[in-house]
Amino acid sequence: MQQRLSITAIFVTVLLLAGLAFAQDTPIDFEPGGIGASWTWEVFENDDNPPLEILANPDPTGGNTSATVAKFTARVSPPSQPYAGTVTRNITPFTLDSTNSTVKIMVWKSVISDVGIKFEANFASTGEIKVPNTLVNQWEELTFDFSGKIGEPSSSNIDGLVVFPDFDGRGQENIIYFDNITFSAAGTGSGGSEPTVAAPTPTHPASDVISLFSNAYTDVAVDTWSASWDNADVADVQVAGDDAKLYTNLIFAGIEFTTQTVDASAMSHFHTDIWTPDPTALPAVFKIKLVDFGGDGVFGGGDDSEHELTFDANSNPPLVTGQWVSFDIPLSDFTGLLSTGHLAQMIIVGDPGPNTVYVDNVYFYAASTGIEAIGGALPSDFRIEQNYPNPFNPSTKIRFSLPQANRVKIAVYDILGREVTSLLNQFVNAGAYELTFDAAGMPSGVYLYSIQAGSFSEVKKMMLLK
Repeated sequence: MQQRLSITAIFVTVLLLAGLAFAQDTPIDFEPGGIGASWTWEVFENDDNPPLEILANPDPTGGNTSATVAKFTARVSPPSQPYAGTVTRNITPFTLDSTNSTVKIMVWKSVISDVGIKFEANFASTGEIKVPNTLVNQWEELTFDFSGKIGEPSSSNIDGLVVFPDFDGRGQENIIYFDNITFSAAGTGSGGSEPTVAAPTPTHPASDVISLFSNAYTDVAVDTWSASWDNADVADVQVAGDDAKLYTNLIFAGIEFTTQTVDASAMSHFHTDIWTPDPTALPAVFKIKLVDFGGDGVFGGGDDSEHELTFDANSNPPLVTGQWVSFDIPLSDFTGLLSTGHLAQMIIVGDPGPNTVYVDNVYFYAASTGIEAIGGALPSDFRIEQNYPNPFNPSTKIRFSLPQANRVKIAVYDILGREVTSLLNQFVNAGAYELTFDAAGMPSGVYLYSIQAGSFSEVKKMMLLK
């Protein structure tokens, strides 16, 4: 290994002295006569792990019609080491720059979990960037923005490519296929400089929605989508026949609905979809602020309140270049809001970037939940049962039992333990109950749900598959 690295170092030095530029191998397609199939791929962090297999595409009728792909087997993960991956050092040495720092990979997975990619330069690492797949049992292209790594020591003379097909803890063995690793210019993402597909169509019942902007609903009045005091330009555009707002030169934009404030007190969530061609690696951030003018309905009346949330490449959801990102934010996350009964402003921020942002489907909604008593004998103990059906799409039922009256909170969390929504938070009499949870506005994935009733608490896992 040391001898091989020395030869590589000499080869790199000769090229540098000759003034020749490095060019990365692309696409890594695993085809006979192509790139990657004949390379050595070492697997790691999997006990008794089979080697990476190069085999026939198991689903050539989906989004990837390649004949040959790579198959990775992720063993059950030890609690202290959730990731599992494969590394090759056969890649032609190259340096990350503005022409190659957008990396894309096709994956086929039976579970929702993070996929990670990182590069190594003489074993110095760029650090992995992780992007979760959103589809299961079909091919999906994921985009990784390495533009924030340009100029770092570990991004020069790269001689190692590391792929983590399954970067989450696993209680079972997972099979992942991956293919077609490509490199393109920074900021182009998977859709170039503009989106070619429309934002996801909302599915919430209109009766549960207050819409500011969406073709799916009737919108309430909005005074302006770019206030006189903001620092942004906005235009009305269409994406695949769907109306959208295009913000350019975005530092901060003020959306005002002050003539008729919005009463969202019966709503549970705020939603919007955004798409950007700009780099989204840190320090890029996207911020959303909501402002309530209070009972007097005017700015500066003494009862105003506001709260701003910040999203980046590591948040939930993460910022991604060249893909629609759907924000479903519990209004309870805007902790600085004293009320949501007189909402008058929404402010979006892209400072230091992204500065070009497409925006669609801006609305408030009430997550559909329903609680119903189940007849029978009084329960003898506290209990929450496994949801059914599971996996589910988009709704599921959760049963729980109370031997005595109590204040009950049932909440849903993402896999990192962050609360996504509260399904129930009220005083409930003793008895058995069934709760309906509608997750139409949430992305596919593994979620946790918990019950807290007095000193009793319990957590269970469920899976949303769309």
